[in-house]
Amino acid sequence: MAGGLVALLDDIAALAKLAAASVDDIGAAAARASVKATGVVVDDTAVTPRYVQGLEPERELPIIKRIALGSLRNKLLFILPAALLLSQFVPWLLTPILMVGGCYLAYEGAEKLWEAVSGHHEEAEPVAVDGSGEDAVVAGAIRTDFILSAEIMVIALNEVETEPFISRAIILAVVAVLITVLVYGVVGLIVKMDDIGLSLAGRESSTAQKVGRGLVKGMPVLLRVLSTVGIAAMLWVGGHILLVGVDELGWHSLYALVHHLEEGVAGVAGVGGVLAWFVNTLASALIGLVVGAVIVAVLHVLPSRNKAAAAH
Repeated sequence: MAGGLVALLDDIAALAKLAAASVDDIGAAAARASVKATGVVVDDTAVTPRYVQGLEPERELPIIKRIALGSLRNKLLFILPAALLLSQFVPWLLTPILMVGGCYLAYEGAEKLWEAVSGHHEEAEPVAVDGSGEDAVVAGAIRTDFILSAEIMVIALNEVETEPFISRAIILAVVAVLITVLVYGVVGLIVKMDDIGLSLAGRESSTAQKVGRGLVKGMPVLLRVLSTVGIAAMLWVGGHILLVGVDELGWHSLYALVHHLEEGVAGVAGVGGVLAWFVNTLASALIGLVVGAVIVAVLHVLPSRNKAAAAH
C-alpha cells in the first residue's frame, strides 16, 4: 500500500499502463500522472522563484521560460533516450537507479532540515539587474531540475517497462511535456503573484484592493508552506523509494514490518484506511530522514567538525 504522496508511484503505474493500451488514452493518462508527479518537484516550485530575485519584473517570466525550456530539453534529449535504452537492454538497473535518486531526495530533505535547525542557510545570490548573471542562474536552476526530472521519468518507465518500445517512448514524452508545462506554469504564477496583487490593490474597487493586499501579504506565507511541504515530500518520497527498492532487491524484512504495522491499524472502524496511510507515510519519512541524515553527516557535519578540530 503506497503512503501519502508516494501514492503517485502507483498512480503512474496504473495510468501509464492504461496509456500503453491505446494512443487515444495517452493524453488523458499522462496528464493525470503529471499532475500527481508534481508532488515530487514541489520543492523546486518553492525554490525556483528565488532565481529571479533582483530582476526587473519584466525579466522574471523570460527567466522562468528559459529554465522551463532547459528542463524540457533535458527530459526529451537526455533523460528519455537514456531511460529507454536502460529499459530495453538492462531493465534490472532501474531499481538501483531509483534508489540512488531516493537517496538524493532523502539527502536534500535532511540537508534543508539541518539548515533550518542549525541556522546555516545558503542564501540565493540575486541576479544582477543588468542581466549579466542570467546565464549562470538559468544553468544552476536547470541542474537542480535535472535530478528530480530524471527520477520522475524513471518512476514512470519502471512501471511500463514491459510495454512495447514505441508506447514507452510516447508515454514518457507526453509525461515530460505535461510535467514541465504544469510545474513551470505554477512557478510563473507564483513569481507574478505579487505583481498581480499590487495591480489589484491599485484599483478603485474596494474588493479588488482587499484581494490585492491579501495576495501581497500571502506570498511569503505561501512560499514558507511550499518549502515545508517540499522538505516533507522529499523525505517520504525518498524513503518510500528506498523501502520498495530494498524489498525488490530481496531484503523483505523492512517492508514486511511496515506492512505488518499497516495491517495492525487498517481494521479500525471508520479511520483504518487513514491510519494505514499515516503509518506507511511516517515509516517512509523516517527511513528518508535516517538515510538523509547519514549522508548529510558524511558530507557536511563530520568534515566541518574535523576542520574545526584541526584549527585548534
